[in-house]
Amino acid sequence: MGILSSAKPKGKCSHGGAADLTSSEVPRGGISKDERRSDNVALHTAAVTMATTATLRLLDDIRGAAGDNNYLRFMGIARSAVVAFVIDTTGSMRDDILEAKRVVNEIIDSKKGTQDEPSQYILVPFNDPKFGPLIRTTNPDVMKTEIAKLKADGGGDLPEMCLSGLQLALTGAPASSHIYVFTDAVAKDIGLRDTILALIRSTKSTVSFFMTGDGAGARRRRRGVESRAATFETYKDLALASGGQAIGVTKENLPQATDVIIDSSTSALVTVLQRARNPGKAETFSFLLDESLNNITIYITGKSLTFTLKNPAGVTQKQNEVNGELGTVQTVGNLFRVRLASNKQTGLWEISMNSNQPYTLKVTGQSTIAFIYDFVETFDGPHPGYALISGRPQAGMPAMLLVSVLGRKGPASVKVANVALVTVSGSEVVSGALEDMGNGEILVTVTNVPAGEFVVLLNGTDVVSSTVFQRQSTTQMSVSKVTIKAVVDRSMEPGKTFTLPFTVMTDATGGSYTISGRNDRDFKMNVPGSIDVTTGGNATGELTITVPANTPSGTDVTLTIEAVAPGASDSNYAVLRLSVVTKVTDFTPPQCEVVSVSVVDCPADPAACSSAFWQLSANLTDGVNGTGITRVTHRQGVGNLTHTDLKQMVVAAAFNASCCSLTVELVAVDKAMNVGTCRFSIVRNAGPPSIALSLPLLVCLLVSALFTTSIRDLLI
Repeated sequence: MGILSSAKPKGKCSHGGAADLTSSEVPRGGISKDERRSDNVALHTAAVTMATTATLRLLDDIRGAAGDNNYLRFMGIARSAVVAFVIDTTGSMRDDILEAKRVVNEIIDSKKGTQDEPSQYILVPFNDPKFGPLIRTTNPDVMKTEIAKLKADGGGDLPEMCLSGLQLALTGAPASSHIYVFTDAVAKDIGLRDTILALIRSTKSTVSFFMTGDGAGARRRRRGVESRAATFETYKDLALASGGQAIGVTKENLPQATDVIIDSSTSALVTVLQRARNPGKAETFSFLLDESLNNITIYITGKSLTFTLKNPAGVTQKQNEVNGELGTVQTVGNLFRVRLASNKQTGLWEISMNSNQPYTLKVTGQSTIAFIYDFVETFDGPHPGYALISGRPQAGMPAMLLVSVLGRKGPASVKVANVALVTVSGSEVVSGALEDMGNGEILVTVTNVPAGEFVVLLNGTDVVSSTVFQRQSTTQMSVSKVTIKAVVDRSMEPGKTFTLPFTVMTDATGGSYTISGRNDRDFKMNVPGSIDVTTGGNATGELTITVPANTPSGTDVTLTIEAVAPGASDSNYAVLRLSVVTKVTDFTPPQCEVVSVSVVDCPADPAACSSAFWQLSANLTDGVNGTGITRVTHRQGVGNLTHTDLKQMVVAAAFNASCCSLTVELVAVDKAMNVGTCRFSIVRNAGPPSIALSLPLLVCLLVSALFTTSIRDLLI
């Protein structure tokens, strides 16, 4: 298929279609199988079947290489969100570290083995000038051990490397993670602020700050620096942008504030409402509570404020009523935490806020009615469709969102009535036009996008309970007249320089656009300081990244590129994920050979299966020129697998099982991540138990083996 050229190898057929320039060359025409037509039904069906089969085999090989748990994480299937801690370990943080340890241990001990157990734990310590490393584990006991090692030491001067530690957490954690930062000092690396904002918007992760200020405040006063409230403003901005909290408390009251972490380290957490006012003003906010919501909590941050909560029946409760008819109110530092009673009423609730100081409001709960979204743009060509937008949507143009909705009994159990963009700090609500794409996906087109920071608000009906609901995204977004695009079409290699071209476009006034780039591995980069862009035009540039020769294959690198308009009047960013991969020469999967199968007749009656056993012996090898087998596991079978030293050329494996488990699949993975599998099945004896079969006949009749190809064979 040639989009730019009509040249094709001799004897090859063309794809066909108006976009395929090769279809005009002999042999002319094409055999396009993308769509079912009267002239290609058989070809189309065969192509779809082959593509589906190859995809299933590829996914199955990835599962074999990664293991079941990692494969589920790779597919985005986890019981609950990831919990990440970014902790200041400078000398004044001893009490904060003790509290972080207590919280982690409480989460682990109370939720281990339940559906609310975090699917992964991440820990990033930071000091000055060092920060990291990022510690990531799915094992709660490992997390306990790692956080127990933290000690408060060092620091000295006031600012610390807080944002560098946060950058590690944002790039190392999956999307939609909950990240908690403990610190008592301002950020020394304030230049990372825009990079952090870009990563928050890209990952849709929530960041909350626990700011303890006694020690830090004393140090600030001694150095004659600005007040604690002003210096912590960056943390407040980042928390608001992510949908998190910025909680300022004394070290003595920190244990009461960390209940926020316990609340959010749970499964099926959704946001019903989130608003912010700066400066503060008297205002009443309404929100819908539906029948599916449980454990509803309201968070309010601010000073010198009062509020009144009212349920659909008109019952009210004020901020000073600790135990009221509607719930309990906990106050610590600048945080009010309202936990609604379990017998909450469904319907329209109101909360009336009154303060002339800045404040934030957030309503959360647990529910399986949820949605995720991405901003998209259309692309043309032979296979038109929608592509995700890495940065901010383009100003002056309709915005398109691809929304995926989940109901209590699948997508069909909810009916979406409205999707709107809502300004967080104002009252503007702009609804979009909905187009049902099927299977719970909705394309939303918003013609007039709000000018300020906005979030996505979704309203609909829960078919199961026939109650209306509302859900809101947490991450703030805004539009830009600047667009920066870069496409990663290959991986990086250790010891080599990687060149990445990019394009900057603008619908605003032209001039010199400032370019900056950062990566989370601190690899050496050469980035042009600026690019000249004409009014309404575009310009291209390129940056280079030098990968150290000792970088392990499989290392992931997150690259953030930012373009800032003249006078810093506007900006946009692109967040790219790159991989470092050593050049692969081994494309052959490990091979498996059955040596013997010994079996006592498996009884025909399944109830008696536990009294009889069978054993399989097999030899596995990666061949003379292979990289060597690194792992042998089994699946689709319950039994005991043993094997000899993996360093040997031929690895002998033995699998023992009862006749209750008649099938086993051995999985061998080599150092190049090629996967070879062998599947064996034993047939229950349908005749008298006394009948015996010779070993060769038994192997021929009762054992079937399936050998799959490697991941890279399929990719190539």
